[in-house]
Amino acid sequence: MPKITAFEELTCWKEARILVKCIYSVTTNPPFSKDFGLRDQIQRASVSVMTNISEGFSRYHRKESVRFFDFSQSSAAEVKSLLYVAEDLAYISKEEANVLREQATSCQRLVLGLIKHFNKK
Repeated sequence: MPKITAFEELTCWKEARILVKCIYSVTTNPPFSKDFGLRDQIQRASVSVMTNISEGFSRYHRKESVRFFDFSQSSAAEVKSLLYVAEDLAYISKEEANVLREQATSCQRLVLGLIKHFNKK
């Protein structure tokens, strides 16, 4: 297996990028788009999943990398929680919420795997 040299090669980053696109897609539709607080919070949390992976990968020290990866997986959990709010307020359907939560869970699992890998070193 070749060594990964750029964060864009990480599967977890690619999955997080998909999550961001999906979150932005659902938050542009009313009534979600009109709830500025919730919309902005879930968008920021989803972007945080992706950006913390890239930032962690770019850190020199392993401990710092793991810290940013942990921020990333925590942001994925935040996205999942906010999706319950959106579902409860009928901004999105239960089915949409479940699909998006599964995408966030996938990101979280992949990042946790990356943390385990970095902690083995």
